[in-house]
Amino acid sequence: MADFHGRFLWYELMTTDVEAAKAFYADVVGWGTQDVSAPSMAYTLFTAGEAPAAGVMALPEEARQTGATPRWLGYVGVDDVDTATDRVERLGGTVHLPPRDVPGMIRFSIVADPQMATLALFKPLAPGQGQLAAPATLGRVSWHELLAANREKALAFYSELFRWQKAETDVGPFGTYQLFSAGGQTIGGMFTKAATVPVPFWLYYFGVGDIDVAAKRVKAVGGQILEGPIEVPGGGWCARCMDPQGAMFALAGPRDRKAVGYFESAASRNSSGARGRRWSW
Repeated sequence: MADFHGRFLWYELMTTDVEAAKAFYADVVGWGTQDVSAPSMAYTLFTAGEAPAAGVMALPEEARQTGATPRWLGYVGVDDVDTATDRVERLGGTVHLPPRDVPGMIRFSIVADPQMATLALFKPLAPGQGQLAAPATLGRVSWHELLAANREKALAFYSELFRWQKAETDVGPFGTYQLFSAGGQTIGGMFTKAATVPVPFWLYYFGVGDIDVAAKRVKAVGGQILEGPIEVPGGGWCARCMDPQGAMFALAGPRDRKAVGYFESAASRNSSGARGRRWSW
């Protein structure tokens, strides 16, 4: 198994309408579904081919009462969930859900960085958990992007927590875009958000076969295209979107099926090349 510390291993949609979300993402991303509910909790896997790609569950009532809205949550692997959770607090972050087990499967906690962007910490307990997906696989997350209140402070926090390293830096008309790596592989970027973005958050990019087809499906089945499709270096395209329940996500892929996808070409040169992707909102 590859070293999973500091790597995104899982993604979970918490939503107010699970059935509608299942239908929406099947149309847009091409996911299948598999019910893996337990007596204590209803849970569905999104599948890419036969492989699990993400999960979906109802947004807990207690979370709704505190003002939580539908959102995607990324799970980052750590060597020790309890130690990492304590470190989040020592570094100025917040613990929303203390460490707990899904018996025989995982130990996890839900935390927020000092700027209140939310993540889950995750350690697999069962053999086969924690496998890293190929970065250019269709239907899988290709890129991780943090819209931070302060990019430099955010990178310092995550470097201390996950041992992320600073990768390329690009300075463009909308500010600095900082790439970061884990285990020598560039896995995402972060930048200081515009004042019009109300809160910091993580944005996840799902790989699709044709960006225009996927974007049309977003609108056809009740979602919104908030920006794009826009071209990014390397020959690919991306679009920032919102599903019908209000969860934000992004799409990444080629403009036509003959083109080489941005993340695919980036992986071949071991650089994500996210230069030029800037949100002006």
